[in-house]
Parts: sequence; structure tokens; C-alpha cells
Amino acid sequence: MEGNLNQLLDIEEWEMLQRSVAEVTGMAIVTVDYKGVPITEHSCCNKFCQKVREDGILSAYCQKCDARGGVEAARNNAPYIYQCHFSILDIAIPVIVNQKYVGAVMAGQVRLPLGQNPDNLERIFMPCEGQRVNYALERFDEYYKEIPVLSMDKIETIAMMLFYMCNYTIRETINKKQVIHMYETFLGKQASVYQNSFGETQVEDVKRETSEFSDVFPKTNNRILMQAFEYIDEHKESMPSMKELAEYCHVSSSYFSRLFTKDVGESYSHFISRLRVEWAKEILESTDCSVQEISEKLGFSEASYFIKTFKKHVGVTPAFYRTYCETQ
Repeated sequence: MEGNLNQLLDIEEWEMLQRSVAEVTGMAIVTVDYKGVPITEHSCCNKFCQKVREDGILSAYCQKCDARGGVEAARNNAPYIYQCHFSILDIAIPVIVNQKYVGAVMAGQVRLPLGQNPDNLERIFMPCEGQRVNYALERFDEYYKEIPVLSMDKIETIAMMLFYMCNYTIRETINKKQVIHMYETFLGKQASVYQNSFGETQVEDVKRETSEFSDVFPKTNNRILMQAFEYIDEHKESMPSMKELAEYCHVSSSYFSRLFTKDVGESYSHFISRLRVEWAKEILESTDCSVQEISEKLGFSEASYFIKTFKKHVGVTPAFYRTYCETQ
């Protein structure tokens, strides 16, 4: 998927962004694949270029020009400013994914002010049928004169803005897709593990444990455990020991341990560890608290121990879990 730019992008949303940037900068913009073939509509294409691209032969010249411009940009991993065969300035913004050139954002269709014609601007493609180019210049001279004029400084500034904006957007899109894929893979593996170990009846419990947590305490009619749960809920930051709970409930530690394991179905130490992770998930989903702050709120001795405990129960780090939640 990462080799196909049109699969990475939501084309409809990308075209809206492309159109807005084109209107603000005064440049025409189109996104092409690594062959120079457009994968978006041409935003703000001027009339001269529209007429040229309606001609089958001249349109092929433009595509070759775009393709070569993109390759030159990819070679240096930087915006490449050049002149097309009509002496119009264009910019190729390379899109690199995992060190692979997958396409480019082509901007431009502008001219320099009279007197400005830098010698270092390459005329990247010259067709063999020069007469056809000259004919187009003569026939559409009125439209050619309407092409926007921008200074070289302005063009270079826009080029760098587009370079940073495009590659940042593509990179974040890829990261988001990878996070979703990795977490969904984790959920699938987690359900599979429980199914293999305990049978199908446990699969729904696994899904519940890895989704939004609604009721952290198990249902019980035992007065002692109800009293203990209330105490735990009021002392999240210190997280009481089993001995402390037993004393609070006026029973021995051994009796409390047997009662807890029998009624809850797991040891007190495992329950507390899992409980703190569920609370941590709620905080990660609903606040901007740092990992260190969450660790302190839930009574962990060190943030590193909190991260280790969280990953043990959830399968991913707290930071990864938060990133996943933000993509939903």
C-alpha cells in the first residue's frame, strides 16, 4: 500500500486541501504518481495550460515534464524548480515513503517578472516537435499573458512550504494507518489467545477488557467486599494493601484473601494490577495527563513500572494506547 500514493490519500479530502492552497498561493497544483500520471484534479489550472492539455500530443509532453521534474526532486529529496517547454515555471514536490519515491505534488504555472530569468533554472524537457509548441504559444497568446507573475523569492518560499506541508501530511497519514493496523492486529491476537486457552466463552470478556471500561468493580452481595471496594475507590493514589483492607474490614488477612479469591475469581494482587490499568485507560482516553502524572495518580512507585504493568495487561504501551484512541 505504501508504494501507491492514491491508496495512501483520501483523494476527496486531499483535493479540498490542494484547492485551498492553490487559491491562497496563486499557483496551479496537481498531485501525480511516480510516473507523472495525475491522481487528482488540477486545482486552479490556468486557461493556457488547460488548452494545451486538451491537445493529445502537448498533453503527453506535459506529463513527461511532470514525471522528470518529480524524479529530479526525488533525487535530491527537495523541491525542484524548473521551466517547462513553454518557459513556464513549475515546482516538483517529492513525496518519499520509506525512502521510496511514490509521487509528487506539482505546483506552478507561473511566470517571473520581466528581467528575472535565473540561469540556473533548467528547461527540463524539450520536445522534438518545437513547431507545435510555438503554434500553441501563438494561438493561445491571450491566455499566456494571463498566467500569474511571481517573484523568484516568493516561488522559493511557496516551494518549501509545500514540501514541509505535503510530507508531514503523508507521514502522519501513514502513522495513523499503522497505529490502527497494529492495534487491530493486537486485538485479534488477544482474542485468539484467550479462545485457544479457555474456549469461546472467554472471547467476549477479552474484547470487553480491551475496550472502554465501564464498571471497574465486579458485582457482589458480600458486605465485606463491598466495603473493601469503596475503600479502594477512595484511595487510588495509595492503593491499599490486602493487609490494610483486611484491617479496615475487621477480618484477618488470610480470611480476606480466601473470600476475595473465591468471590472475585482472581487474587487480590492480580485484581489490583488490572484495576489500575483500567483506571489508567480511562485517564488516557479522557485527559492529556502525562504518563508520569498517571503513574503518580494510581500509586505506582515509578513510571517505568506503570508502563511495564500496562503493557503486560493491554499488550501495548500507554502512549501507543492513547495514540490509537485519538485516531478513533
